[in-house]
Amino acid sequence: MINKLISLSLKNRYIVLLGAAGLFAWGVFAVQDNPIDAIPDLSENQVIVFTEWQGRSPQIIEDQVTYPLVSNLQGIPKVKAVRATSMFGMSFVYVVFDDKADIYWARSRVLERLNFAQRLLPEGITPTLGPDGTGVGHILWYTLNAKGIDLGEQRALQDWYVKLGLQTVPGVSEVASFGGFEKQYQVNIDPRKLNYYGVPLSQVLKAIKSNNNDVGGRKFEMNGTGYIVRGLGYIKSIHDVENIPIGTIKTVPIRISDIATVQMGGDLRLGIFDQNGEGEAVGGIVVMRYGENADQVIRAVKDKMADIQKGLPQGVKFHIAYDRSELIESAIGSVKHTLIEEMITVSIIVIIFLFSMRSALSIIIQIPITIAASFILLNAFGISSNIMSLTGIALAIGVIVDNGIVMVENSHRNLAMSQQKEKS
Repeated sequence: MINKLISLSLKNRYIVLLGAAGLFAWGVFAVQDNPIDAIPDLSENQVIVFTEWQGRSPQIIEDQVTYPLVSNLQGIPKVKAVRATSMFGMSFVYVVFDDKADIYWARSRVLERLNFAQRLLPEGITPTLGPDGTGVGHILWYTLNAKGIDLGEQRALQDWYVKLGLQTVPGVSEVASFGGFEKQYQVNIDPRKLNYYGVPLSQVLKAIKSNNNDVGGRKFEMNGTGYIVRGLGYIKSIHDVENIPIGTIKTVPIRISDIATVQMGGDLRLGIFDQNGEGEAVGGIVVMRYGENADQVIRAVKDKMADIQKGLPQGVKFHIAYDRSELIESAIGSVKHTLIEEMITVSIIVIIFLFSMRSALSIIIQIPITIAASFILLNAFGISSNIMSLTGIALAIGVIVDNGIVMVENSHRNLAMSQQKEKS
């Protein structure tokens, strides 16, 4: 069989060369299409379910939220394991699927089951799915360099401008904000005044919620012109909160200012983000989606940052705290340098020992064709170009040329022996 294949290749050498050129061109296209990352993604194929119930102890979270969710998520197809963690005010459920399961199919099945499990949870508690990213999806961290602007304003700028802009970048799953203060109106109720006026706390909460809303009216026409009537009730200042009525005493309204003090403050924080010991900072973490090209996504995020920079207040700039593209470029560059060195070394050794440029060329030409063809298989199996895969290719160069060296040397020996027989 091998003799027939060799004979057929020798008789149709131009077809063989054309096939090799086509395989090389396909491999070059696969190299450009293959996703690039510094480290391989070995994380599990999982969907995270996050539930928040403020002020509840871990035991209550475990009994009333985590256990009902875990019990109902067990029967989903292609699920390997369901793990869960309960902590103060939060519940995390990790649904681990088979590696062959499509992540977005898995997320849809989990969402279907959550719709059923919703009725088992306490009223007002809604579980949500985590981002469609992996454990190594944190590709870029940044902070806002904004001297002279307080942390509350910086966090508002991050949440309502920067974050919304970066989330539109293709391949970005989430932009998680950190640091600073989330601004809020804080109503500090005096229990003695509340008892004096005889107003229950539930009535105060209901009054604040119902008075922070726009309501629609109706449309009417007058003198041939149509008018739409609506009520504008959104809170815009501390004064608006203080004037919210919560009841009456003999037709005299009782307002929030009568039973509480209102101030602008920050939400409760469980930690701070310190930058190089120079003080607190506000920023975000860019999380990449499953299967995306990390290097390409980082470049797109940086381009978007340049556009967002134009709309930031004067003096506010981006500071990159962590950029995986530097590691990617360094790792890929190091492996590429090693590949080139090995190709040159192998070529010199082949020329020295065979003393034939034509024979050496037939061996050397195997290296780029084989390496290019290997990227076709990398794409077929969904493997990215990273330190592990490229190092494997670098180590395999010796194996790639070994067969060619043996075959060429054997051909030279047989030809020499036949020539000696003809002479004798």
